[in-house]
Amino acid sequence: MAATLKGRASRRSGSPLTPYLFLTPYLAIFVTFVVIPAVFGIWISLHDWDYMLDSQIFLGLRNYADLLDETSLPYPEFWNGMKNTLIFTVASVPFLIVIPLLLAMLLNVRFPGRTFFRAMFFAPYVLGVAVIGLMWRYLLDGNFGIINSIFRTDIQWTTDQPWAWVALVGVTVWWTMGFNAIIYLAGLGDIPAEQYEAAALDGAGWWNKFVYVTLPGLRPVLIFIMITTILASANMFGQSYIITNGGPTESTKTAIMTITELGLRRYQMGAAAAESYVLAAFLALVSIANFWLLRDREAAKERRELKAERREIDETRRAGASA
Repeated sequence: MAATLKGRASRRSGSPLTPYLFLTPYLAIFVTFVVIPAVFGIWISLHDWDYMLDSQIFLGLRNYADLLDETSLPYPEFWNGMKNTLIFTVASVPFLIVIPLLLAMLLNVRFPGRTFFRAMFFAPYVLGVAVIGLMWRYLLDGNFGIINSIFRTDIQWTTDQPWAWVALVGVTVWWTMGFNAIIYLAGLGDIPAEQYEAAALDGAGWWNKFVYVTLPGLRPVLIFIMITTILASANMFGQSYIITNGGPTESTKTAIMTITELGLRRYQMGAAAAESYVLAAFLALVSIANFWLLRDREAAKERRELKAERREIDETRRAGASA
């Protein structure tokens, strides 16, 4: 009987290599298209890499040091791109977090045509950046654009500041807010209705329900949306390239545009790779900060207390065993 149960248990547990077998296709793709290019990119950043030449000159960390040297040629262009990237990120991310949340809460209410409006708000996101950029470039044109005609204004949306930033932020929010709204809707659907009913029985109004029920229930979704939105905004390229072409006077030329021009137009792939890794390091730090700021402090406190209790129990058992 014991042997039979042991045989059944072994068949049920299976081989310890089974999970790795299922992971093999993903790991193969991940290593081929992520790990190897990332390592090779670091190798490129250590060279004066010109893919038009047969041999590449090893520079060590000089490409990185040039980004900290005010007298070097890459310094002003790169940090101007980083500044513009920061401006766009700070200006767009709050709108892309708050507006989709309000939209999702509105679309989460049952009313006739709700599915239609959900599709309409999400529809712009399925369009490519080239389509969005060209369409809004003509709509925002200061001479014959329809935006000036509708609002009876005379604004050069693509060639004057601060209107160029207003245009880029507005287009990006209009284009991508549907995606974040759909993610919010999925999160709202996972919040149990009983929590809202219990809050209503306690006399909570809509604001208290939002603060004490909706926001805590959306914490994982909010972390995901905040991080992905920051990363997407920091990697903004197509809108600025097509609508403003980085102007006026390179005031909307982002870090990605600077890296692309340096590597693909000037054939300085080593310097461009170094700049890309510096940008990636900044984005990694921002992501870690977001995780830390938005973490569930109460749950973390409970985990620490539980670990402390287990440690005390273990120490008591050891003391008893030694005695």
